[in-house]
Amino acid sequence: MPTPVTERLLRSNDENFTIEDFQSNQPRWCTGCGNNAILTALQRLCRDEELLPEKTVFVSGIGCSSRFPHYMNTYGFHGLHGRALPIAEGVKMARPDLNVFVNTGDGDCCSIGTAHWIHAIRYNMNMTVLMHDNQLYGLTKKQVSPTSPRGFNSNTTPHGSYLEPLNPLSVTLGITNASFVAQAADWIPEILYDIISAAFRHKGFSFVRILQRCPEYVPTMFDEWMNNPARTLMLHHENGMRIPDSLTGVYNNREEHDPLNLDRAREIAAMTDDAPVGILYHDPATPRYDDIRDPNELFTADTIEQALNSEFDKYTIWPDA
Repeated sequence: MPTPVTERLLRSNDENFTIEDFQSNQPRWCTGCGNNAILTALQRLCRDEELLPEKTVFVSGIGCSSRFPHYMNTYGFHGLHGRALPIAEGVKMARPDLNVFVNTGDGDCCSIGTAHWIHAIRYNMNMTVLMHDNQLYGLTKKQVSPTSPRGFNSNTTPHGSYLEPLNPLSVTLGITNASFVAQAADWIPEILYDIISAAFRHKGFSFVRILQRCPEYVPTMFDEWMNNPARTLMLHHENGMRIPDSLTGVYNNREEHDPLNLDRAREIAAMTDDAPVGILYHDPATPRYDDIRDPNELFTADTIEQALNSEFDKYTIWPDA
């Protein structure tokens, strides 16, 4: 959530955040890695939304993308492989006032973390989830992942992968209670930022699949879409995303798509020739688990005090009557 006006007023009047305020360690990704563009977009978002670093947390699992908490000058939790989402859900339930982001990869989310991913969609808790999809396991040096294309030669499939890839967009749109589903590409930074911004402002589980380049192991994976803008289908709508004027002359393959149209969203997600970029589905009326459970009642000042006193009483040495 954006920083409340009252909190901003309590801070110094001359305090204005810059991108540098959200930079931490020097990123160790390879030169040209798409994760660098995603990191810049997120740091820009934190600056523009005036998010307080102490009220913002990045949660990740394991993988190249999961190094994000190390590079953001906010709170962070670098978790276990595939376990970023249940950690983030716990953070959100205990501290609903925090801005919660999750960075996960195609292997981290769509393989070992699949069960958590599916149920997180159903819970629809208020968090922004970015799935960095380079279509392989990069941290373990080019292994096949669930989103690798059929025939992909990797260290674990030297004769080519046998199965068709899993489609993260179609899966997410097939789960009950999905509320925000979008796709971006790291090489279109203007749209990348706009989609992440829309995802952050959505009150619910925002799932953004980001097509992310890996120059080290699959440098040509997305060349046919990068080199031929006609292969990118830009989605736009008054209730969705607006295409910047600077890009209208480049991306002529466009569709006015109402993000409330779930059936058409599923059709777009299943496309194989064109790569859709934009907001496929957005329903702000979808119920949220964190609202239904009402954590504000669970963690009032009185209940916290009672719990603390109950624990302290276990170690109290009472005087004789």
